[in-house]
Amino acid sequence: MVCLVSRTGRLLQRYDSLGRRQVVGCIPYRFKSNSDGTPSKDLEVLVISSQKCQKMMFPKGGWELDESREEAALRESIEEAGVIGKVELELGKWDFLSKRHGTFYEGYMFPLLVKEELAFWPEQNLRKRTWMNVKEARDVCQHWWMKEALDILVERLASPQQRKEQDITSCL
Repeated sequence: MVCLVSRTGRLLQRYDSLGRRQVVGCIPYRFKSNSDGTPSKDLEVLVISSQKCQKMMFPKGGWELDESREEAALRESIEEAGVIGKVELELGKWDFLSKRHGTFYEGYMFPLLVKEELAFWPEQNLRKRTWMNVKEARDVCQHWWMKEALDILVERLASPQQRKEQDITSCL
C-alpha cells in the first residue's frame, strides 16, 4: 500500500554538524523493452518538473529522522515521481548551494530501478514526469550535482559486472 499524501514540514528534518540540511534523491531508471518484451540495452531515466516552475530534475527531498537514506530516496520517488522500485547502491554525496534558500545542503543520490509506475501519486498535480534518454535528461536537469550522479550511474551500468548483476536482478 502506498501513502497518497506527501510528508510536509521540517519537524523531522536532518541537518549535519555544520547545520546543512540533508537531502536524498534518486535517479529512477529502466531499460526499454524490445518488441518481443525482453529488456534492451537502451537506458531511460525519469525526470520530474519542479513544483515552482517547469525546470527538470530527479526526485529529491529532505532526509528525515525516522528513515534511512534509502527509505527517504524511495519515499521521494513515490511522492514526487509516482514510481516504485529497488533502491541500489549510493551514487555519492554532494555539498551544494541552494539558489532558492542561499544556504548549503548535503545531498545523497541513489539509483532506483523502477518496477512499477503508479497511475496516482501524491504530487501528480504539482509535477510532470517524463522518461528520457540519458543525453536528454542531462541536458534538461537543472542541478550540476544530479548530472554528476547521472554520469556515475551510466558508468556503473556500463561496467560488465554491473550489467551481469542487473540482468540477474531483472529476472527476480
